[in-house]
Amino acid sequence: MKIKDETMVAFYQVLGRVFYAAAQADNVIKQEEVDVMKKVVQDVWIDVDETFDEFNTDSAYQIEIVFDYLLSNDVVVEDIIFELREFKKIHSSLFTKKMNELILSTANKITSSFAQKNKSELVFLSQLQLALNK
Repeated sequence: MKIKDETMVAFYQVLGRVFYAAAQADNVIKQEEVDVMKKVVQDVWIDVDETFDEFNTDSAYQIEIVFDYLLSNDVVVEDIIFELREFKKIHSSLFTKKMNELILSTANKITSSFAQKNKSELVFLSQLQLALNK
């Protein structure tokens, strides 16, 4: 794996936790949220770049892999906004305006997939937006 591939794998793993936290913001992860995340990964994230993990699989699948792992182990994700900010400090060049919009769009789709956004989801989305725009 090239260094760029390793960086992108780590980036997508962070995004997997971010999107899981978006789904978990209201303390209940619904199947619709999982389905939307997987559809967006397939339809959008796979085409973002041409990097691969150690199994020669598109790095963007790390989003799904991490999300599924957290879901199957019923993990409560805490401090993801802090983790995202720290990752962004080290790899700021990844967080272009277009990438930030894509991250926010994906999180919005996940939280909107079942009924309307509630207060806890809105709070998470605004924290995410602040972290990305800093």
